[in-house]
Amino acid sequence: MNSKVSARQKIRFRIRKKISGSPAKPRLSVFRSNKDIYVQLIDDANGTTIASASSRQKDIAAQKGNKVDTSKMVGEAIARKSQELGIKNVVFDRGGYLYHGRIKAVAEGAREGGLVF
Repeated sequence: MNSKVSARQKIRFRIRKKISGSPAKPRLSVFRSNKDIYVQLIDDANGTTIASASSRQKDIAAQKGNKVDTSKMVGEAIARKSQELGIKNVVFDRGGYLYHGRIKAVAEGAREGGLVF
C-alpha cells in the first residue's frame, strides 16, 4: 500500500473510533475516487446501508459540470432520499479526506437539502 493511501486509512480509523451511526442518527459516509463520488447513510448498530447516492446515477451523470458541482448534486440527492425516509439528523464521516473541495461540496449540498450535522 502506498503512503498516501495508508495515511488516509489511519485518519479514517481515527475518525471511526469517535463517530458511529445509529438508526435515529445514521453516519453519512463519503468515498471519493478520481472520477466519481459516493455517499451512503449507514446504521452502524445493525451494520446496514439505509440509502446511497453517487455521481454515477443517471440523473446526476447526465448533467454537465465539474466534479465539485457534481459532488454538490450528490449531497442534495442523499438529502432528498433521507427526507423521504424521515431522517433529518446525521453524523458526517469525511472518510479520511480533507474537508475541502468535493467533500465540502457534498456536505454543503446535504445541508441545503435539509440534513442537519
